[in-house]
Amino acid sequence: MKNVAKRLLAATLTLSVLVACVGISGVGASAKKRQRSDLTIGIDPGHQSRGNFSTEPMGPGSSTKKIKVAGGTHGTTSGIPEYKLTLAVAKYLKKELKARGYKVVMTRSRNDVDISNKERAEKLNKKCNIAIRLHADGAAASANGASALYPSTKNPYLKESVCKKSKKLSEKLLTAYCKGTSIRKRGLSARDDLTGTNWSKIPVALIEMGFMTNRSDDTYMAKTKNQKAMAKALADGVDAYYGFD
Repeated sequence: MKNVAKRLLAATLTLSVLVACVGISGVGASAKKRQRSDLTIGIDPGHQSRGNFSTEPMGPGSSTKKIKVAGGTHGTTSGIPEYKLTLAVAKYLKKELKARGYKVVMTRSRNDVDISNKERAEKLNKKCNIAIRLHADGAAASANGASALYPSTKNPYLKESVCKKSKKLSEKLLTAYCKGTSIRKRGLSARDDLTGTNWSKIPVALIEMGFMTNRSDDTYMAKTKNQKAMAKALADGVDAYYGFD
């Protein structure tokens, strides 16, 4: 009888530990979702249906001016323009982030707009904690892969602390993106000549999702199921940046 009682006691203790662990796990997930709800992620789908070739200052107080919005590239295999691709991925990313508990602000939700890079940055500055700028590359047909562009610590328009956080954000997003897709990792690049970055007051990363002039990258990015995977991978990068992974 003593042995039976001991076995029953051991089984009860084991069950109690398992229940406690499940409870802790559940509370942890719930707490993370509540923490995410305190954060607002800004998404800027690059370009628009028509470029705006008038100019604006490259950064606050800059005498250098650049065109407000470039025309962007297009898929040489798919025929899809960059502005359609970036918006498609942005919409999936918004849905994914909201499902995880984040708030989301997008600079545009349609293609027929006229919003300069400066205006996009200023919109996200108002309510967001970080900004993700979505773009795609165009070059020689052999060029392929994804990269992330961030402001260097010598950027004359941004605080050094913002630049450092921007680099961390860029690294987390790019690593997660390439892990969750079949797009190869090209690496990080410091850029201080990007208007949409220079007007940002929050950590900002520009993701070049792949080369639309490369058959493999372009074909991959054109598929809806892959766009969803791209969005999920970027959301994983946001989680990694905030330590929720």
